[in-house]
Amino acid sequence: GEKPVSAEAGEKKQAEKPRTAKPRREADKSEQKAAEEPAVSKKKPVEPEKKAAPPEEEKEKEKAPAAEESAAEAAKKRKRPVAVPVEDVSSRKKAFVKQVVERKERRGKRERDTESVVPWRESRKQVVVAPKKTEITTPKAIKRRIKMDEAIRVGDLAKKMGVKTSEVISKLMSLGMMVTINQSIDADVASLVAGEFGYQVETVGFEYEEVLPKAEKTSEKLRPRAPVVTVMGHVDHGKTSLLDAIRQTNVIEGESGGITQAIGAYLVRVNDRDIVFLDTPGHEAFTTMRARGAKVTDIVVLVVAADDGVMDQTIEAINHSRAANVPIIVAVNKIDKAGNDPERIRQQLSQHGLVPESWGGDTIFAEVSAKQKIGLEELLELILLQADMLELKADPDQPAKGVIVESKLDKGRGPVATVLIQKGTLHEGDAFISKTEYGKVRAMIDDQGRRVAGAGPSMPVEVIGFSNVPSVGVDFVAVEDEKKARGIGEYLSRKEREKKLSSTSKITLEQLYERIKEGTKELRVILKGDVQGSIEALSEALTKLSTDDITLSIIHASVGAINENDVMLASASEAVIIGFRVRPDARVIDLAEQEGVDLKYYDVIYEAIAEVRDAMEGLLEPVYEEVREGAAEVRELFRIPKVGVIAGSYVTEGKLARNQLLRVVRDGVVVHNGKFLSLRRFKDDVKEVAAGYECGIGVEGFDDLRVGDIVEAYTKRKVERTLDKQRG
Repeated sequence: GEKPVSAEAGEKKQAEKPRTAKPRREADKSEQKAAEEPAVSKKKPVEPEKKAAPPEEEKEKEKAPAAEESAAEAAKKRKRPVAVPVEDVSSRKKAFVKQVVERKERRGKRERDTESVVPWRESRKQVVVAPKKTEITTPKAIKRRIKMDEAIRVGDLAKKMGVKTSEVISKLMSLGMMVTINQSIDADVASLVAGEFGYQVETVGFEYEEVLPKAEKTSEKLRPRAPVVTVMGHVDHGKTSLLDAIRQTNVIEGESGGITQAIGAYLVRVNDRDIVFLDTPGHEAFTTMRARGAKVTDIVVLVVAADDGVMDQTIEAINHSRAANVPIIVAVNKIDKAGNDPERIRQQLSQHGLVPESWGGDTIFAEVSAKQKIGLEELLELILLQADMLELKADPDQPAKGVIVESKLDKGRGPVATVLIQKGTLHEGDAFISKTEYGKVRAMIDDQGRRVAGAGPSMPVEVIGFSNVPSVGVDFVAVEDEKKARGIGEYLSRKEREKKLSSTSKITLEQLYERIKEGTKELRVILKGDVQGSIEALSEALTKLSTDDITLSIIHASVGAINENDVMLASASEAVIIGFRVRPDARVIDLAEQEGVDLKYYDVIYEAIAEVRDAMEGLLEPVYEEVREGAAEVRELFRIPKVGVIAGSYVTEGKLARNQLLRVVRDGVVVHNGKFLSLRRFKDDVKEVAAGYECGIGVEGFDDLRVGDIVEAYTKRKVERTLDKQRG
């Protein structure tokens, strides 16, 4: 019974198989064939009775309408195909999939080329199966890079990394640094923090020297230039008097303390040749200024008083000159005064390596008197002779380059700087850069007060047109245009501010705690001066006064008169304002009285240093020295109810008094420090007991006295501390 059923099923399958498995192309062909066949094949009409076959013409006539009818029906059916829409959908889908795949391939290729990181894709990559061996995974670390300059604000660093500022501050605090969102950190600290977040810091920027115009080294364009001479010497040895005598001007009149308060540059004409003189202070506090003078000078004239001899500052000037490899001409001054001994000066200087030519050495000596104008011509001729030996030359046709030797803020002209041109020629209208300051030359004034259109090598001029008061000793360089100068100046100024902020923010929590614990004192000072050179000199002298127990902090220093902003800053920071050769107006004085700000004015640097030293010593906690007053030996003990132990003692030295301090010494070891509870002779209370007498001693808070103990009495004497003792 099963066989017929399976055979029937097999027949059904075979009947269905050609229909389902027929290829689409064959189906299309059969459909086309069906359309071309007569309508009889599609819809069978009722067969008529069989008649005799008509002639051929009649058969053609009968076939024509039937063919037209079947063609019309086939056309109607073709308007509604079943298979065609499926094909369209599938082809559209294939095209869309192809476009998506191509787009992904293009995007993948673009990402591989640029190595850009897409955050959402990076997170997905972490869930993907482990990469193949051939896949390179190292570029991921390279991608997470942030670029910064020498310093960066905490807020900017967080923004570059795409993290919250609070997270960055937390990391810095874990490193022991207290910072705020606007404080700057240097590249080293930023690198540590960025590493915690998986970033790598790359320092970018440009060096100051890289942007300066490069001078052409051509020997054909070199021309002889005037020598630059720096006058050095000890205080009151007459170097300013000597310079004044050479210039035949009256610079020294009215100057206080016999010290040059500002560096000046002067042009002197001798035998149709020029000599440029620089004048530097002679006090030991002005190391920076003398070093700056030696850096720009060709010859040093060392002034030594014939009646005084070689001093510490004289030796320091010699060392600066040697460090700069500058030849020295010794001018022995004040030979007109009684008691002068030039030979003694030669002897002293020869011990420091300055052997006179007359003794077989190579140092030129000249004996002069600035007051009587003796020997000045010979000195100038010796300077020109030394200059000829040096063969000083410069190219006047290249862009100007020089050094700032003095700067100040002029009320009518703004920031003004004395510039000594070393190479090239500076013209009115030239753009320039001087480290963080920049500008355009609006006017140039020579040492005689005349306006000049150009300044060549070895010519000192006052330049007007700075953006701010420049620092002394920095380079002055002419550049192509003002736009470039402004760009460089603003960039370097911003970096300088960030550096200062990063350096001030480096105090750690532990350091702050230690300072508070140790009780470190601090004197805050605001400095205002007439010129930049004076401020630098005074700043250096004052900061040297700092010790381990007391520090002097200069929170602000600038050129110009004391103004209301200075008073408000001093009030907020509890600082003292020191005005050096500047004064405030009445309105500022009234404001200072209201705010309780102390104003100090000085014309001589020594006075300023001495008074600040006294103020710092006043802030120091006094020390107490121990003074041994007497001693007694315990010979017997008495226990008295409600009183305690009384030691019957014999005073062996000095005297014991009730108001003294005592210590109990047993076998050379101190067992107690305290005070007298009672001091008696027999039954009477006494104030003191002298040596050779017996007495009863009660010790406050201590009853463990033994026979043989020594009771030492002492007092503490207050000793005021000085800064000199602190350093010692």
